[in-house]
Amino acid sequence: MRYAIVIEKADGNCSAYVPDLPGCVATGATIQECEAQIREAIEFHLAELREDGLPTPAPSSHVEYVEVAA
Repeated sequence: MRYAIVIEKADGNCSAYVPDLPGCVATGATIQECEAQIREAIEFHLAELREDGLPTPAPSSHVEYVEVAA
């Protein structure tokens, strides 16, 4: 499956979340570390859903970039 993630930079670190998986979040010192952490968080989140007998949400978020004049 392919889930959209959002990575945001903060003061001194980054955080990430998955719009299609509420509560699935991660942090990291760099964007690369944050991306690795959110991959692990997604795998863990999906495993927990399966273990609890809950359905796995299908990826449904759509990501686009919009250009605007500065």
